[in-house]
This record gives sequence, structure tokens and C-alpha cells, in this order.
Amino acid sequence: MAGRSAITHDDGAGKEFPEIVWRRNDGLVPYPDAMAAMQQQIQAIRAGIAPQQVWLLEHPPVFTAGTSARAEDLFNPLGFETFEAGRGGQWTYHGPGQRIAYVMLDLQQRHGAVPDRDVRCFVHGLEGWLIAALSELGVEAGRRDGRVGVWVRDHATGRDNKIAALGVRITRWVSWHGISVNVSPDLRHFDGIVPCGIREHGATSLEALGRDASMTALDEALAACWPRFFGGNAPVIQAA
Repeated sequence: MAGRSAITHDDGAGKEFPEIVWRRNDGLVPYPDAMAAMQQQIQAIRAGIAPQQVWLLEHPPVFTAGTSARAEDLFNPLGFETFEAGRGGQWTYHGPGQRIAYVMLDLQQRHGAVPDRDVRCFVHGLEGWLIAALSELGVEAGRRDGRVGVWVRDHATGRDNKIAALGVRITRWVSWHGISVNVSPDLRHFDGIVPCGIREHGATSLEALGRDASMTALDEALAACWPRFFGGNAPVIQAA
């Protein structure tokens, strides 16, 4: 969900609506439907008539292009649908077994340790949140200099593999898009792109690492770790 630049940003000013609602879709949500729903939600957040939101879901198999995506990094031998995402970053894959969390926050407000209007700190907080949640599930993951996202080391090969990605867009100080975590996707599908423009590293998942963790277990870990980075109480996840 991100390459070396994970952010696109449009200036603006918004109103305050402090509540953050977490909702979860069961089943697969088509990518265009999710984009339309997010656009509607961030406009309502911007207008001060809807709460901020974290939306948990999965997509059917799809490749999405960020603002830095290069045509030569798409191979797509299985003919998956492709879409322009409008977020920062390069090519990414979404599909069943991958948890998506779209994070729609008013960044004119302070969120825990993230000051208002501090996009770099917001992205750093997203990475820290992912690392903490994966630690709850027994996975030692971390950041890597010069690479956006969250990585694990294959100690047998010395190779870094990406387990979680992020790419955000900021429109009038409201964030959208967000993060993805590989729970049990078909990792062969990542071969259809150069993920995030990085050729020398691969993708991994909780399943590939031998962690018997369900999507629900990941959701609970994400919710439990949220206050540490973004303040408030541990959120309650609602059915969408």
C-alpha cells in the first residue's frame, strides 16, 4: 500500500467531530464500492456531520496504483482488475485473506501522541500501531530505513519480507486509505507486480510465518493497540 512516498496531500480546513467509529465488513467489498464509500465518509467528516472512522474489510483480488506507480512494474498474468487509487505509493495487491483498515481521521485534531496537522507523525503512528499489533500475535516486525511499511526478517535467508503496508491520502486534512496486513492471502498473487516498486524483497503473511491467527484475532489486536498511538479507549468494533 505504499512505496517510498506513502502520502498524497491536499490542503484545507475542517470541523471537529471527536468520535471515532470502528466498523467491520464480513465478506469481500469491491474496490470501487469502497472508494466511493470512503469519499462520501471523508466529505461528511470534513463537514462535521459524521464521525471519524476505521473501516475493516477485505477486497476481491485487485491491483491498485498509487501516484508513483510505474507501468513496467505491473505484470498481472492472472488478469486481475486494476485501479488508480489516488493514494501515495506505487503498485499494491489486495485480496482475500488480507485485512484492510481504512483510517479516516480529522488530522486537524490531536490523536494521542500525534499532534494536529502532523502528517509524518501520523504515518509513523500507523507503522507503530501495526508493529505493536503484530507483536500481540507473536510476530517480531519493524520499520526499515528508506522503506515504508512493516517488515519481518527471514533469518534463514537474511531477506526482509513485507507483512504490512500503508498508503494514505490527506484531503483537506482528513485522511483516507490506510493500511493492509497479510493474514492468509495467496502470496503468489504478489508476483503480478513489483510490490511498492521494491524488487529485492518479498511478501509474507501470518500464515506463512506459522502463526495460527484469524482475521478476528488481528482485528482485536489492532483495536487493543490503537489507544497507545492514537489515544482514547480501546474501540468496540461494530458490524457494518
